[in-house]
Amino acid sequence: MKSYIVLGLGRFGQAIAMALYKHGNEVLAVDKNEDIVTEIQGYVTHAIIGDCADESVLKSLGVRNFDVAIVAVGGDIQTSTLATVILRELGADYIVARAADELHGRILKKVGADRVILPERDMGIKLAQSLSSSNILDMIDLSDNYSIVEIKALNSWVSKSLSELDLRSVYGITVLAVKSDNRVSIIPPADYIINDGDILIVIGHNKNIDKIKD
Repeated sequence: MKSYIVLGLGRFGQAIAMALYKHGNEVLAVDKNEDIVTEIQGYVTHAIIGDCADESVLKSLGVRNFDVAIVAVGGDIQTSTLATVILRELGADYIVARAADELHGRILKKVGADRVILPERDMGIKLAQSLSSSNILDMIDLSDNYSIVEIKALNSWVSKSLSELDLRSVYGITVLAVKSDNRVSIIPPADYIINDGDILIVIGHNKNIDKIKD
């Protein structure tokens, strides 16, 4: 279990706070809107009213004690930038900040964000990747360059073993697990035979994942 502090509870902030909590993490959600804070209580570990860009507020919350601090106030460039600066000065361990656009993202990087998210751009890229290959079912971004992806086994893979396919050499991807008929094989052996309908969970560089097409 990890601990997260989420600053700003717009639609993006609420969604990420509730999702993190649902996955068993400790989540402190912060927003200056009392109604929003009241609504999210029960869906996170703690929710408090506070100004996300107020140094005294963030200091009182002990931001350095959280594994990840998320600045979700993307629409308010001044507030998100100031919050990121304060978090870095207070010694936050890892800062993820939502940017309004590419320029804002570069600013956030310069003032201390470890990772910058542009939800609209990132979702557009993910949608394009999934549409370009009917075999890609879902993907999780690990960084700007690497992802974990669920892939429906290509027709050309069926009835072949993982050693025969040698996906690491051919595509530069590593198979983490295979889902077949509601069963999951974690780190499947090299002699595992791919069946029609199998779903492979793989990790790799995005440019290599893009090459996977039937």
